[in-house]
Amino acid sequence: MTTALAPVRWFRDFGRPPRILGLDVARGLAILGMAGAHVGMTEAFHWGDPTTWTDLVHGRSSILFALLAGVSIALMTGRDVLPERERLPSIRLNLVGRGAVIFVIGLALELLNTPIAVILTLYGLLYVAVIPVLRWRPRQLLLGAAVLALAGPALLALISAVALQPFGAGIGFVLYGTYPITVWLALVLGGMALGRLRVQQLRTAVVALVVGVVLAAIGYGMGALGVSAGLDAEGSIASSTSVSSGSESLDSLPSESLPSFVPDDVMPPSGWESYPEALAATDPLGSMIRAVFAVDPHSGGTAEILGSGGFALAVIALCLLLSRPLRWPLLPLGALGSMPLTAYSLHVVSVVLVAGPGGFIADNAFWALTAVALLVLTTLWSMFLGRGPLERLVGKGAAAMAAVPRR
Repeated sequence: MTTALAPVRWFRDFGRPPRILGLDVARGLAILGMAGAHVGMTEAFHWGDPTTWTDLVHGRSSILFALLAGVSIALMTGRDVLPERERLPSIRLNLVGRGAVIFVIGLALELLNTPIAVILTLYGLLYVAVIPVLRWRPRQLLLGAAVLALAGPALLALISAVALQPFGAGIGFVLYGTYPITVWLALVLGGMALGRLRVQQLRTAVVALVVGVVLAAIGYGMGALGVSAGLDAEGSIASSTSVSSGSESLDSLPSESLPSFVPDDVMPPSGWESYPEALAATDPLGSMIRAVFAVDPHSGGTAEILGSGGFALAVIALCLLLSRPLRWPLLPLGALGSMPLTAYSLHVVSVVLVAGPGGFIADNAFWALTAVALLVLTTLWSMFLGRGPLERLVGKGAAAMAAVPRR
């Protein structure tokens, strides 16, 4: 392809089947949303005040990213057709290689000493976590997602209370951190189900939009009920970070080792004489109830999974529907979404370069500059060079792993 003809061919061919432009557009929005959660200044959300709607980026952007991860896994392992059993060994190795490279990229970004809670380490592990369910049908995937969403948060709260709020690197990373894999797996399973249901079809997008709106109404309704009942009043995430102002965003803080729905004032101090006294102090029943109604960003509650998960599903559906009549204007967003690892990493590095290691940025102008820069750079790269550099690296890692001889 000559340099002169590259833009013409790109505008004509990019986002055409088998690629699904709407999914790339949704990924692009997720990247810009996470960037806003990291560096933007937002006020507490109110439906009646459009100036506060930018607060929606907190928590929901990363949930959108996780839901899209599930869709991508389904597409790369057969789309609406379950992978044949004889192909499973190669597919498993491919996913392990892909996840390993993404995990290492996430670690590299964390080594920059950024205050951003990097999602890529979890993202890499999710590729491995779904290996046992690769041949699940959409109904099974949805059932698994429902069980994790409805029972997972309360079960984790109970385990934490019974174990007297244990802490540690593994516990914080797997069970309770900003991105608890045991809860976020529900979103990936839901995304896989969507990917298996012929996501490219108009009918699927319409149904997904309706389902997303219903789930969002249920989840946020549960959250509002919890607030009215005072379930967020004792040190839960809602009382400490309901107003996100960039530098205080959970998207810009390291993962905590305790579930966010566990109030600080019920943690048992050292020196308790008996286990029953310490257990009573952790308030197991109260923690479970709060876990069900927790709705704020990164609370990991059932209400958040349903509400923000439904919101993310509706966003994906709208992107799928709008990418048909608005293909040309949405191409830059699609280009951004076609290389999410590269764009996300560039954003994290830019924050470190501007603010210094460990430094925060809370500036909407910087958020806008980041958005424009990412859109321009990824569009030009896609136009003249094709696939993103980190996406190529992940692809090579997956191919190398899949090529390992099996005995």
